[in-house]
Amino acid sequence: MRRIYLDHSATTPLDPRVLDAMAPYFSEIYGNSMAVHHFGREAEHALETARETVARLFNCAPGEIVFTSGGTESDNIALRGLAQHARLTDRPFTIVTSPVEHEAISATARQLRDVLGAALRIVPVDHFGRVDPDELRATLQNLPAGGIALVTLIDTNNEVGSRNPIPALAAIAHEHGALFHTDAVQAAGQFALDVQQLGVDMLSISSHKFYGPKGAGALFVRQGIDLVTSQTGAGHEDHRRAGTHNVPGIVGTARALELARAELPETTRRLTALRNRLIEGALERVTDTQLTGHPTDRLPGHASLVFKNVESNLLLMHLDQRGIAASSGSACKVGDPKPSPILEALGYGPEWTRGGLRLTLGHSTTDEDIDAVLAALPDAIAQIRRITAHA
Repeated sequence: MRRIYLDHSATTPLDPRVLDAMAPYFSEIYGNSMAVHHFGREAEHALETARETVARLFNCAPGEIVFTSGGTESDNIALRGLAQHARLTDRPFTIVTSPVEHEAISATARQLRDVLGAALRIVPVDHFGRVDPDELRATLQNLPAGGIALVTLIDTNNEVGSRNPIPALAAIAHEHGALFHTDAVQAAGQFALDVQQLGVDMLSISSHKFYGPKGAGALFVRQGIDLVTSQTGAGHEDHRRAGTHNVPGIVGTARALELARAELPETTRRLTALRNRLIEGALERVTDTQLTGHPTDRLPGHASLVFKNVESNLLLMHLDQRGIAASSGSACKVGDPKPSPILEALGYGPEWTRGGLRLTLGHSTTDEDIDAVLAALPDAIAQIRRITAHA
């Protein structure tokens, strides 16, 4: 059976060119980057060269890049580090976020509220899953005097693909004396992330989303922001993240981001055309179907749909039997039969919130793949609806 992979928002295959860049650091250049001898200096040189590459692509200083194990750790360092700093300085801490964040943000924010007593404010989203700047401005009224506030809003939603107006939102946060963090895990490699243009204070990425290695990522932290590390040990990453450096993963992260940025115009053009054909074909061929997320201001290779009175898990199994790999949203939530909280936040009723489908395209996606999906999807939906009607 021919297999079609349309789950690139969950993870991407390692680019062979990235593997080539990483290969020497597994066996030939293997020193600990903190060691003072020749082997250590070789590893440190690779580490700092990678840091300079990522900094150049983000338009920031190398010292503002912290290498991590991925997006989840980067998000946690941003939120927990600032919360602990507020606690040590005996200042109230407020987190402002939205109902459509990745669990790495939302679960962390709830725990900081419950354990450390942080105040948690939720700014609503529109039907596309985006935050209106005026809604953020209203939510930021009357922050505690002398406190520390962090606005953390996702750059591009993993489930429905919509992109937030980050520069406008960051500017409003700064008007109210708040810092601004964005989870850019889905956006990295898909958009040019210039942190100066975005106006953010912290930004998280994960390399396996843009054809880099799993278990590697980075956090941009603007100079002057005080974070208390939640991972203690030696003085790695300027005392911001302890633990022996994953030099192959760091080298791979920099190379993958460099390749993604160089190829961005052509990749965007190709994936947008395929995405549009997939969305238009699905809406034409399947009844009681809606596009979720913004129709145009979204990831170029991201098609998210919702089907009335359809169980997502059943649909995923039917598609997998036809050789098509897809998901119902975040890979961290696959297999959860509960209604999608993201779709609920977007205003969808109970007849829709169990029927989300995410089809995300990548380097390997072809016109023939889109044809195959458009041929299989109507039959799979029809079968599920027949089964449900007779249950």
